[in-house]
Amino acid sequence: MATLGLVEYADAGPEVRAVYDDIMATRKVDWINNFWKALARDPVTLRRTWESIKEIMRPGALDPLTKEMIYVAVSATNQCGYCIASHTAGARKAGMTDAMFAELMAVVGMANETNRLASGYQVEIDERFLTSAQAGASVVREVSTQ
Repeated sequence: MATLGLVEYADAGPEVRAVYDDIMATRKVDWINNFWKALARDPVTLRRTWESIKEIMRPGALDPLTKEMIYVAVSATNQCGYCIASHTAGARKAGMTDAMFAELMAVVGMANETNRLASGYQVEIDERFLTSAQAGASVVREVSTQ
């Protein structure tokens, strides 16, 4: 159960209803999911979060399927069951297959393992992996410490 409860459409004030209407129109659905209903307890957070998600998840340099799969990967890493379910549904709607999901989870698991190993071993970043800006900053740090 949501900490502060859920705000159903029928019980929402005009400000919340406006966001709900935009969510339904943008997503071409006739319902509001529980995440938004929980955020509606704070209309400012509801609007800000919806506007940000709408901006970030719209088509751009990355296609909608890629964005949804990234969202699933990060949600799995952050252990957000709600977001895993929600964005897996979104990714499936955008074309993700069972095989793609399985491979995505394999990549997530491997990335988490190797990230922890690299962090634990405090592995220095190879110079060839640095961007030119990072390499320049590295030279400046070296000179300033001598």
